Amino acid sequence: MALPSAQHNLRSGMTLVELIVAFTILMTLTSMAVPLARSNVRRMKERQLREALKEMRVAIDKYKDYADAGKMGPQEGVDTFNYPKTLQSLVDGVKGTGAAADTKLKFLRRIPLDPMTNTREWGMRSMQDDPKGGGSWGGQNVFDVYTKSTEKDAGGMPYAEY
Repeated sequence: MALPSAQHNLRSGMTLVELIVAFTILMTLTSMAVPLARSNVRRMKERQLREALKEMRVAIDKYKDYADAGKMGPQEGVDTFNYPKTLQSLVDGVKGTGAAADTKLKFLRRIPLDPMTNTREWGMRSMQDDPKGGGSWGGQNVFDVYTKSTEKDAGGMPYAEY
């Protein structure tokens, strides 16, 4: 009786061929999953980029609307066209006028993180800059923002053009 159980124990392990087949199947499944995971991460970053840009652009537009309506104190410099001088001024806030003279009007809680570069450094365009985007900010005001990433999305569009 001891002999059959000894044979059973010898055959209970996997053969080398079975291990190779199992390993090949796992490698195939892994090679399909990795690109899918990368594309999901890329899509998530693109969504975060669009949200951050929208948040800052809405804040810039709100600042401009308040300045045009005279709800804020005098603007720095003549060439600002009532746009903020820097992104940081949207966070720091500006003094209001009239009934809101004792308060600071803030338009952003903080400068959003750029998911493409993983920094809070954004490219900026002023009202006076070349509309085709020469890549240099004149520094007069902040009319628009863009990522400093040089990468492109799946369709070939540079993230800086979002």
